[in-house]
Amino acid sequence: MDTKLRPALDTAVAEKWGKGTQIARIDPLAGDASSRSYVRLHLNGGGPNSISSAVVMVLAGSGLALSSDELAVFNEPLKELPYLNLHYFLEPLGVRVPQIYVDGQQAGFLILEDIGDLPLREAVQDLSGAETEQWYQRAIDQLLLIQIAGTRHKNDSCIAFQQRFDKRLFLWEFEHFVEWGLDKRGGKALSQIEIQTLQGIFEQISTRLDQATFFLNHRDYHSWNLFVQQDVIRVIDFQDALLAPAPYDLATLLNDRDTPEVMSPALEEALVNYYHDTWNQSGGDFLSSELVWEEYNLCLLQKACKVVGRFYYLELEKGKTGYMRYIPPTLATIRRVLVRLPQYTHLQDILADYFPQHFSG
Repeated sequence: MDTKLRPALDTAVAEKWGKGTQIARIDPLAGDASSRSYVRLHLNGGGPNSISSAVVMVLAGSGLALSSDELAVFNEPLKELPYLNLHYFLEPLGVRVPQIYVDGQQAGFLILEDIGDLPLREAVQDLSGAETEQWYQRAIDQLLLIQIAGTRHKNDSCIAFQQRFDKRLFLWEFEHFVEWGLDKRGGKALSQIEIQTLQGIFEQISTRLDQATFFLNHRDYHSWNLFVQQDVIRVIDFQDALLAPAPYDLATLLNDRDTPEVMSPALEEALVNYYHDTWNQSGGDFLSSELVWEEYNLCLLQKACKVVGRFYYLELEKGKTGYMRYIPPTLATIRRVLVRLPQYTHLQDILADYFPQHFSG
């Protein structure tokens, strides 16, 4: 953390919890692929309403990017942080987002509720299958609040409704996969026939998903953005929310970078069924089980391809290490879902040439 922030943090803490409250220690927290960073404040002193800790989101620059690079839908800079904009929309719906203690964006930070250090993925590590299923059902319950209640309460002031995971974006992510996951990572070059085959397959999938009914989605609803605090699920990293096919977030939740270690095919199917049944019981627009399963698998294939390309991009172009270890399980996800989508056999044939250790045999 930039030491220049310390005086502003001291002032913010004193104003929020009283002059007797002081920052006793500042600990860095693990980051992710974003440009934001986080630290934990350990506090002491203060009055009856004081707290023992809080989390600071340290903003990069103004924090008011036009949008994600691949979205680029806003014509002018935003006047409000996407995080704050989405927070003010999601919290009244009952989505358990961290409380905002201090809006210090002018000084380059937000002070947020400390929701602990236990992401869902780690929380279920040593649990039984039944207990794991219960926790993921709770995560799905939060997801359905976002998707059903969020879509029902559409508000033009919420920037998520200005962004749509349309055909252009699906194709952009597929092209990102071809560029970084196949072409620029080294090894053999794509032939013209392979390029044409991939373009045809990805055009077909993107067109199908673009024709789906769209609902509000978190966009990054994986188990590392869901924290277990006591007996509830807390939701973070929601600032890139947008409109997308209903099962998009579900595919992310049940198939993120380490989920295969705890998510068996039987559990995955049970949770997709839970999502479908709970959706219809919650009063959302009726979704057939066949439609959910089809769109779920198409979203899963598209997302997994994007992830492979993104992780190679982060390693090779951005110099961010550590992501390569997540590529093998993601390739395993692609192989597994292609078994369910036999119409894309040609995609598996091409991938077998570039990842023989993952697609052969």
